[in-house]
Amino acid sequence: MIGSKALRKEIPQINFKNQIQFVEDKQEFSRFPTKAGRRSSAASYTDSSDDETSPRDKTQLNSKGTSDFCVKNIKQAEFGRREIEIAEQDMSALISLRKRAQGEKPLAGAKIVGCTHITAQTAVLIETLVALGAQCRWTACNIYSTQNEVAAALSEIGVAVFAWKGESEDDFWWCIDKCVNMEGWQPNMILDDGGDLTHWVYKKYPNVFKKIRGIVEESVTGVHRLYQLSKAGKLCVPAMNVNDSVTKQKFDNLYCCRESILDGLKRTTDVMFGGKQVVVCGYGEVGKGCTAALKAMGSIVYVTEIDPISLYGGFRLVFFSGLLGNKNVVTRDQLDRMKNGSIVCNMGHSNTEIDVASLRTPELTWERVRSQVDHVIWPDGKRVILLAEGRLLNLSCSTVPTFVLSITATTQALALIELYNAPEGRYKQDVYLLPKKMDEYVASLHLPTFDAHLTELSDEQAKYLGLNKNGPFKPNYYRYNHPSKIPLNDTQMSDLCMIYLQWIPTATTYMFSLVQSS
Repeated sequence: MIGSKALRKEIPQINFKNQIQFVEDKQEFSRFPTKAGRRSSAASYTDSSDDETSPRDKTQLNSKGTSDFCVKNIKQAEFGRREIEIAEQDMSALISLRKRAQGEKPLAGAKIVGCTHITAQTAVLIETLVALGAQCRWTACNIYSTQNEVAAALSEIGVAVFAWKGESEDDFWWCIDKCVNMEGWQPNMILDDGGDLTHWVYKKYPNVFKKIRGIVEESVTGVHRLYQLSKAGKLCVPAMNVNDSVTKQKFDNLYCCRESILDGLKRTTDVMFGGKQVVVCGYGEVGKGCTAALKAMGSIVYVTEIDPISLYGGFRLVFFSGLLGNKNVVTRDQLDRMKNGSIVCNMGHSNTEIDVASLRTPELTWERVRSQVDHVIWPDGKRVILLAEGRLLNLSCSTVPTFVLSITATTQALALIELYNAPEGRYKQDVYLLPKKMDEYVASLHLPTFDAHLTELSDEQAKYLGLNKNGPFKPNYYRYNHPSKIPLNDTQMSDLCMIYLQWIPTATTYMFSLVQSS
């Protein structure tokens, strides 16, 4: 066992020292020419395709006469309400949490500013937070994933939403600022997906940032940014890393991507997968889900990885320049060498994995085929199909399973409740994992959906294992996956390396001799 006292604590403090640069300036967003320099919104089934007016240029009122929102069309609220009601049917655990806690109002006084995908499932989370006593202002973390009718439905009930599908770069940051910079209203909690909101508040409103009581982050990208802030000593508020909670990793990252990768590709390209050669960059939880789905459809799947432990999965290893969650994984040189008709897409949060900027050159022609689908044409006539301009495929071009998002949303809600109600001193200015007990509680809330029932330990069995009959059933360092996923500080990593060297000196010497000889 490799755990130290720090790892055995119920809520470990993390000093994760990834060499990832915290973005000091705005994240770059790829542009595609449209009227007046703004993107035209890709119409959903309730949109008016003739309406090219930017929501920023409109004056809209909801039925209560308020205008503290900016969405595509407030008249779509009724359609959005139906979408939300459908989502609620498969989010029974979150609805159950809402019913159990709304009498106590554990978020009374909380002023939450959120930056996530705005979908019917996220709306159920937002309405749950409101039911628990919170005031919410919301914007989108992705310029393509907003469901316009859902944004309208939330605005109709009084949630200040600033988002629409097809925002420009300028629109994106304007919407974030409108959520944060409201006269007479100051946020005290942040719910983020990707770190852009946290970055904006940290850089533009440092006095507001210092008064934040807690940050909840759900993405790999955003978590890396938080750890970078913590490492630099600039994180002055406690933050909860829900991305690495077991339920989120397994359901949102693995199972969700396993189902949604095919949905996004089919909707945009109508491609047949059987016999296709596919390269998946990165074999983490997202990569595992994608490779499983593609292999099941008859594709010949190759994998790229940097981590030798993560790799094992029965797929052939090929060389690319990185992995999911990084930058310039797919470079211009590799795009130049791709075959005619190759499909390029991204399952990462932002648009940094694919070097899309290198394709904005005079010798290449961009041709819009359909919503979120572009042909990039080389001088010799070769065409590469680029989806969602290199942004997140599943939420930009399709949808994801509601049940999966119920698990993630329930985790986020509990993390917000925990941080907001924690007594002073429980959490310092650092990044924390969700307590294991909460992880298990989220999972247990979803068991009735499958008519599943847990086996209960007897008193004798619990005593033998040294466990509480009600959990938690696993220590915090048990990650339900490979040991490489355990976040370790330098001292713990050094201890682990010493144990490894003491256990298998022969194998280690042999490994180094192989490396030197190659």
